[in-house]
Formats: sequence, structure tokens, C-alpha cells
Amino acid sequence: MPTDTALFLFAHPDDEFGVWQTMLDCLARGLRVRCAYFTTSPTDELSARRAAESRRVLGAIGVAQDDIVFPGAELAILDARLPHHLAPAAAWLARWCREAGTPQLLCVPAWEGGHHDHDALHALAVDTAQAAGLLAIVRQYALYNSAGIPKPFFTVLRPLPANGAVERTAIPWKNRLRFCRYCLAYPSQAVTWIGLFPFVLWHYLRRGEQTLQPVAPARTLQRPHAGDLYYEQRRFFTWPQMQQQLAAWRADRN
Repeated sequence: MPTDTALFLFAHPDDEFGVWQTMLDCLARGLRVRCAYFTTSPTDELSARRAAESRRVLGAIGVAQDDIVFPGAELAILDARLPHHLAPAAAWLARWCREAGTPQLLCVPAWEGGHHDHDALHALAVDTAQAAGLLAIVRQYALYNSAGIPKPFFTVLRPLPANGAVERTAIPWKNRLRFCRYCLAYPSQAVTWIGLFPFVLWHYLRRGEQTLQPVAPARTLQRPHAGDLYYEQRRFFTWPQMQQQLAAWRADRN
């Protein structure tokens, strides 16, 4: 088993669609790819189904099953509730990073205002990485956001310019087709993927690239973008609530 590691953080099973190519590239470099999911579903049956779906896709990518963990289930952090459980999630992540030794890469969801769990995981990961001296190896991956898009629409896999320079990797056509098949491997999330898949397909046809960006702690003090955030449009959460939860966690930690 390779000793050098690449760590991938996900808020929910199926969020891995944002970094399939990066995981393949890491495995090709001989890195050990380790994945962690920070929320769980409200029922055991759905949690098990979603975990199994992601395990199958990650297994097809080449990730060892022992390297896929679910701290969200361990900590009983429900989907859409991560901003309310920042302290235990951050403590778990700090232990996991220490166990990994000196990871070569730490991939986190982008600070983009798409889903409040994504932004919460970004903030706690960036703060944890900064405390551990790992900020230079952290990269963020875009999933979806509504920046500059009229309601109720959104864009997928589009990095925000405010998040910094974009590192672009071309995705070979064979992998684009492979990834399209993976998009159909989440039947428990069929309704979500009906909305996502056309945009993901368009991305693969038109751009066909994996994008990553560095991170900056100062960004987590800023609204991800002007206008309504997607999680605000959906009435899931608000930017003031995010600010309040992050501020309270940081105050308690210090």
C-alpha cells in the first residue's frame, strides 16, 4: 500500500463527482487515495444505500474500500446539518490528518454558496489545515453554484474567479464517457441527478476539464459571491446563519 496519501473530503455521498479525474491522477502517481464523508442520511436504510453507491463508484475508480470512511455517520451529523456540528467534525478531521502523516493533497468542496454543507466543510477544513500547517496542499473543487445565474438555475463544475487561479487538467474522452456512466450509479439520488446530469454532460462535451483552486482562510469571511446564494434560493440556509455558525465555532475553539 502506498504511504504517500491524497485526502478527499465530501459532505455527501455522490459529491465525489467533482474530483473523479483528480482521484485517478493521484492513483496513477502512486498515491493512496483516502475519502471521508461528513454527513449521513436521516434513515439507516438510505444511509446504507448512499454509502454503497459511493463505495461502488470509488471502487471502480480504484480506491480501496478500507480507505473510504463515513465520519458523518460516526458523529451522527445529518445531511444539511453540518454547520451546526463544526466542532466534532473539525476534531475528527484533525485526527485523520495526523494519522495520514504528511499528505500530498487535501481536496475540499469549494467555497461557492451551492450547498451550505459544502461551504461548512470547506471552512472547517481550511481552518484545520491552517492549524496543521497543511494549507499549501489544500485544493478546492467546484460542484455547483448560482453566481450570475438567474433563478432558479445554477451552473455545475464552474469555479468562481474570486477563489483564485484555476488549475486545469484535460479529461481524456474515454474518462468523460466513463464519468457519464458513473453519474447513473446513484439511484437513491435520481431526482437530484435529473437536475445535475444535463449540466455535467454539457461540461464534459464542451470543456472536459478537471479544475482545482487553492484556498485562502480570508475567503471564508466573505460572502461566496454577490446575489442570492443557491442554498438561499432553495431556502435551506442563509449567509448570516453561516457567518453566525462559523463565528461561534471559532470563538469556542479559541
